[in-house]
Amino acid sequence: MTRDEVLQHYRDSGALLEGHFLLTSGLHSPVYMQSARVFMYPERAEALCKALADKIRAAMGPKPVDLVCSPAMGGVVVGYELARQLGVPAIFTERVDGKFALRRGFDIPKGARVLMAEDVVTTGKSSRECIDCISANGGVTVAASCIVDRSDGETDLGVPLFALCGYKVPAYREDELPAEMKKLPAVKPGSRDLK
Repeated sequence: MTRDEVLQHYRDSGALLEGHFLLTSGLHSPVYMQSARVFMYPERAEALCKALADKIRAAMGPKPVDLVCSPAMGGVVVGYELARQLGVPAIFTERVDGKFALRRGFDIPKGARVLMAEDVVTTGKSSRECIDCISANGGVTVAASCIVDRSDGETDLGVPLFALCGYKVPAYREDELPAEMKKLPAVKPGSRDLK
């Protein structure tokens, strides 16, 4: 699947938003990717995750991982569908007192090869926190994955990152905002509160 085809799924779902957005990282961006709008359509989730699973298998072999783990909330659907495509179980982490933890009876077998799966990676903060949780629970994160890498390859997660597409979008600190963005109110569409 090409970059343009991935982005078309976002456009067709009304998930590629333009304006002034306050990202979870604290940065401001003129573009926001509301992946939940894409993944509300099972056929889109299946197509995107199948393409990503094919990319991962091509690089890592037919049985690349034992388990897929995602950070809640944005990665849950992606992680589930990616795990289905790879034929392995899916679990997710949740924030407990501001830190990712396994709940709901989830566990990771010691030494299990884990794929961390996200919808969108920007700075990689949530991804790294999820990877830390995987390690703390006995798993070995062998790779990370996302549908869209907003850094277009610049974010280092400490493991290989498989992205279905790169889409470099500007992000600014508040004191660096372009004049046209300063005129618009900042909207916080993500699922995590800023601290």
